[in-house]
Amino acid sequence: MNLILIPGLWLDASTWDEVIPALQAAGHRTYPLTLPGMESKDADRSGIGLRDHVDAVVRFVDSLDASEGKVVLVGHSGGGAIAHAVADARPDRIERVVYVDAGPLGDGGVINDELPTEGVDLPLPAWEVFDDEDLVDLNDELRAMFRERSIPSPARVASDQQRLTDERRYDVPVTVIACEFPSAMLKDLITKDHPYTRELSKIRDVSYIDLPTGHWPQFTKPKELGDAIVSALG
Repeated sequence: MNLILIPGLWLDASTWDEVIPALQAAGHRTYPLTLPGMESKDADRSGIGLRDHVDAVVRFVDSLDASEGKVVLVGHSGGGAIAHAVADARPDRIERVVYVDAGPLGDGGVINDELPTEGVDLPLPAWEVFDDEDLVDLNDELRAMFRERSIPSPARVASDQQRLTDERRYDVPVTVIACEFPSAMLKDLITKDHPYTRELSKIRDVSYIDLPTGHWPQFTKPKELGDAIVSALG
């Protein structure tokens, strides 16, 4: 299976490095992506918005040989919003979307427009900005590594509105790997029609895998994350 690995804010393709061995050992082909403006700390991020990241992934899907079958999208954090938009743009090409501590972002939603920006850049904020649940298992060594490797995201990626047009996206099967909060809590939010899970509630085939840790399991539990993704693919 072709797996496209979509990083969240502040991350590039290399942040999947410790997850990939488990995926390749299971026979999958992996394609970790570095999205536009994320090539380096000094990259030009002016003019780059959420749709530019979506379109970059759509182009990559289109570049893969359709005769090899459909592809799986794995989206972490804000990368989940991108994955959902790609499923909307190419519902016939997507076998499954795996959300890593993430979920589908509905039409008109934004990833997070409350994060502090610096011009066209959205740098990794101080740890105090995050909730305690985000930082579980992210010890001092991992925090230092993360901050050193972090790349400012284009500010508009977090604040632009999601645009979706094809309801066939709801036919694409989904697996949610729940890290910060258990899947039981997500299911409870769905029953309460919470805005956070409203788009997820419309998807016809949803499964859950619990991986208790913080918001960055590719750093805190990379092997376990790889195994969870393999399990999601059956």
